[in-house]
Amino acid sequence: MAAIAAAVLFFVAFLINAADISTNDVFSSTNIMLLGLLLLALHVAGIGSSLRTSRRR
Repeated sequence: MAAIAAAVLFFVAFLINAADISTNDVFSSTNIMLLGLLLLALHVAGIGSSLRTSRRR
């Protein structure tokens, strides 16, 4: 789930950068890209993934 959110944030950052939309400092394309990288790192670390591994005997 976090990887999908990261992909959406990367796409929004790309659109802001490609269309040269002027935004305030909080919603700049660099900040949105960094949020996407944060979500991608959390996904790789296993946080936010929907796969649950539980062992039952």
